Amino acid sequence: MTRTLDELLSESIFDSRDLIERLHELRDTEDRDEMENAELAELEAINEEGEGYAPDWTYGEGLIDESYFEAYAQELAEDIGAINRDASWPLSYIYWPAAADALKMDYTGIDIRGRTWYVR
Repeated sequence: MTRTLDELLSESIFDSRDLIERLHELRDTEDRDEMENAELAELEAINEEGEGYAPDWTYGEGLIDESYFEAYAQELAEDIGAINRDASWPLSYIYWPAAADALKMDYTGIDIRGRTWYVR
């Protein structure tokens, strides 16, 4: 069984393919209950919005919770070699909220249950 939307939303980051997998699972379920029908409708709306914003949605795009975006920006900077995670300077002088805000310009916010999730 795939992870439910509730389970996906309990993460800081999740992959659009997990959402799509759950969507397909619910579509293929013949005897859905009321809660599953509501989840399916919600997943379809999110999927439609995501496909419109992220060209690689069906191939896998990360959805990043707004509350985690600053930490995500720092991890991304480390992963791409923009900063050396072991260096104390200039890391201690980087204002990560501003760096994260600048990075958000490349992302689109999708509202899911009153929370903003950023996708590229």
